Amino acid sequence: MPVAGVVPAPGVVDPVELLVRNAKVYTGDPRRPEASAVAIRGGRIVALGDDRAVAGLVGPGTKVVDALGRRVVPGLNDSHLHVIRGGLNYVLELRWDGVPSLRQALAMLKEQAGRTPKGQWIRVVGGWTADQFAERRMPTVSELNAAAPDTPVFVLHLYQSALMNRAAVLAAGFTAKTPDPPGGQIVRGRDGGPTGVLLAAPGALVLYSTLAKAPTLGADDQRTSTKHFLRELNRFGLTSAVDAAGGFQNFPDNYRTVIDLARAGELTLRIAYHLFPQTGGQEIADLTRWIETVRPEDGDDWLRLNGAGENLTWAAADFENFTEPRPELSGGYEGEFEKAVRLLMENGWGFRLHATYDETIRRDLAVFEKLAADGLFPAGNRWLFDHAETVSDASLDRIAALGGAISVQNRMSFQGRAFADRYGAAAAAHTPPVRRMLDKGLVVGAGTDATRVSSYNPWVALHWLVSGRTIGDLPLCPEENRLTRETALELYTRGGARLTGEDDVKGILREGFFGDLAILSDDYFAVPEQDIAHIESVLTVVGGRIVHAAAEYEGLDETIEPISPAWSPVAHFGGYQATPRPSVTGARQADLLAEAVAESEQHRQWRAARGYVPEPRTEVFDPCFVL
Repeated sequence: MPVAGVVPAPGVVDPVELLVRNAKVYTGDPRRPEASAVAIRGGRIVALGDDRAVAGLVGPGTKVVDALGRRVVPGLNDSHLHVIRGGLNYVLELRWDGVPSLRQALAMLKEQAGRTPKGQWIRVVGGWTADQFAERRMPTVSELNAAAPDTPVFVLHLYQSALMNRAAVLAAGFTAKTPDPPGGQIVRGRDGGPTGVLLAAPGALVLYSTLAKAPTLGADDQRTSTKHFLRELNRFGLTSAVDAAGGFQNFPDNYRTVIDLARAGELTLRIAYHLFPQTGGQEIADLTRWIETVRPEDGDDWLRLNGAGENLTWAAADFENFTEPRPELSGGYEGEFEKAVRLLMENGWGFRLHATYDETIRRDLAVFEKLAADGLFPAGNRWLFDHAETVSDASLDRIAALGGAISVQNRMSFQGRAFADRYGAAAAAHTPPVRRMLDKGLVVGAGTDATRVSSYNPWVALHWLVSGRTIGDLPLCPEENRLTRETALELYTRGGARLTGEDDVKGILREGFFGDLAILSDDYFAVPEQDIAHIESVLTVVGGRIVHAAAEYEGLDETIEPISPAWSPVAHFGGYQATPRPSVTGARQADLLAEAVAESEQHRQWRAARGYVPEPRTEVFDPCFVL
């Protein structure tokens, strides 16, 4: 039975399992940049071309997907995502990612308070900024108290601050006698009692340690939460991520969920992970223990160890709160830091290193150059700096000479205004200097640094790389530091694969490479620049498996158990809040947004976009080709 001209070939000995046809395929492969059909067998691409070229691979059991002329791209790869930690907590979080107004955000909060059981917290953890709201401001503690008078509420805002309602202050055990933690401030009222405002001054430990006091999920719910988070990432065309570890992520305890899912074949995202020493003063002991028990590249195509970091020693880490002055790191941290780096390099371990400011990068490079005299740099081990917002030209040259790479994130999408206010527009114009990194031949991968600050939506990051604008539409970067759409996409596909040494199997669409791709809702190469951030995937394929399906393809992806617990904010609101694209600009747009959020029609549209409201669908999957 034909599917728009494709018929099963008689006597096909080894038919493909999946064929995507009638597509505008951007392969990312300079050998063959375009195609209209992709055939996948055994999880890998076996043919690219047009319908005629792949027709002989179609058998009675082949699943044939008509892309309906849509754009197909290689699966996206976030090179710095806290995916493991994010998955363990995803269903507990009320996501304000993409919410267009504070009014709507507070309405969601109030509604969630009505279903959250006693003893549980409402937590808004990352993915939003006050600049995204029509009102252009943060909520107040009074508004949190009014929305949820009895349920603890914790709202994290970037790397800067957190707001807590009265119930959360009590639940966290803060009193007038609670001392300020190092690098943090508990804001107090006239009576000396905590007001509910926490400030990173400049360290964010006070924010994260307070969040850690909230209840956690049991093992079964953590498994379900992680699966739903991975599906949410698949929604945006992500097929791979590099986990940057982080605080409160212990190995192996907090890795057991993804390890179990990998063993069961239930991951829908390929993950390369890192190990991060958790306790100051014990870093060398932790690294030594890991070196003796595991090795980089342990695992398989779905879950593999990539190295250490993003911290190696706590004293060497700077901060990223641009509302505060650049911190001066303690003198003499280099001794322990050198021991950690030497240990890793001598044992064949690569690493990634958090460094926001050039002042930090220069001190770290001096250590690497000292070790280079012993032949340890460059020595074939993959290593990179993360963030590097203010890295200088001279430091980029030194990084290149030592065989390093860089992973950049769109933290300026969320914090660009704060950075420009402190350091000026001229400095913000080249923060980070992505174009200069590429001009110097460095390997560069792109990511989000989600979930506690930036949103996990990769298209928000791609919009920033292309436009140089913040979420609040503040122009930061001139044309010379912006990327073409092709280059930006390469950082989000092949760039990430290079950072993990997998660019021979993923990052482009080519015969023999993984069958990882996304059919996009809109043509990334054709939509107006401001609409890049609104793109989603309508069909995401990882290793030939359909892991996300929407629009005309709804229902074609793999089944997944319901979200648990049932009161989860994600179970009701979903994750990233897709909103209608703005059709007007300026003050009138803000007025319309503030008015629209209260209307039920917008809520209906939102639910329809998330698949919660049945809508007519076009059959694009011929049942004759379904196994």
